[in-house]
Amino acid sequence: MGSERSAPLRWGATAVNGGFVRIAMTGMGGELGTRVASLLESDPRIDAILGLDCDPPRRRLQRAKFAICDPRDRDAVVRAITDFEPTAMLHLGVYEPNARASARAAIERTRQGARYALGAAAECPTVDRFIIRSGIEVYGRSTSHAARPDESRETRPTSQFGEVLAEVEQISRNAAATRGASLTILRFAPIVGPHFPSPLGRYLRLPVVPIPPMAELPFALIHQEDAAAAIVRAVTVAPDAAVNVAAPGAVTPYQAVRLGGRVPVPVVGPAWVVARAISAVLGSPVPDHVVELLRRGRVADWSAVSDLLDWQPTRSTIEVVTELFEWASVVYLRDGEEVAA
Repeated sequence: MGSERSAPLRWGATAVNGGFVRIAMTGMGGELGTRVASLLESDPRIDAILGLDCDPPRRRLQRAKFAICDPRDRDAVVRAITDFEPTAMLHLGVYEPNARASARAAIERTRQGARYALGAAAECPTVDRFIIRSGIEVYGRSTSHAARPDESRETRPTSQFGEVLAEVEQISRNAAATRGASLTILRFAPIVGPHFPSPLGRYLRLPVVPIPPMAELPFALIHQEDAAAAIVRAVTVAPDAAVNVAAPGAVTPYQAVRLGGRVPVPVVGPAWVVARAISAVLGSPVPDHVVELLRRGRVADWSAVSDLLDWQPTRSTIEVVTELFEWASVVYLRDGEEVAA
């Protein structure tokens, strides 16, 4: 995508059945998707919202319609989207490994869901904008990668989740090009918050937390409420660009663990295999992109978000971590178990 910018689009660019905007939305059943749908409902310029997901929304919605639909069910996904005739395609159907589902199921849902949902939207002549959830994992983290990449950097993922996100981005580019529509790709820092299903959040809240012995490489986060607000803003202004979205500041693994009053345990080399196995038994599986974050850090230059979205996060990374630990309960994910979130 690069850092190309364009003037914001205006609501009502396409009218369908006398309305203003009709939003087809994947991933509505998750905590993030439900919050986004709730915020979108409050905008009177939106004529209708259709949500798709494996699980129902986490709270009652007033105007949005919802259909339980496995993202891997091509016929059901295509039929629902094409029958709805959306003007905007909001694709939040990204399933982080070991968050709401096992790593294998999450990857399958993300990959196939993008193909079917975005492919269906590309065939709808009414669609004038695509908004896609992605993550800064697409930049990768190796010694040859930029420490703080901006949107102009080449995407070279070094984790499975990063590779799948890069696939989703490419599918979205093809769909937007087919439709001649704008494409906004939101590359989020790891999304964390109370009740939000995050493998990193669960891991940091273990009583004893394995970390690299020289845990000095920082990572940035974004709060779930700020992520939802950024998505709603992107639907409105629809910049034709990729946008890094992260909270100000960063923390190291050691700082994050100590903020929560947990016990950090230095782990090196092959000991990570044992640490990950123990964490999985305790209900906190650790996918490879989280290990990568702990060992190599993960930050990005998010300075363009102010210009592209005319918006700023309300919480710093330190505040996100602090709020994570202040919330008392956490749902752990057992091996092979899936949870709605």
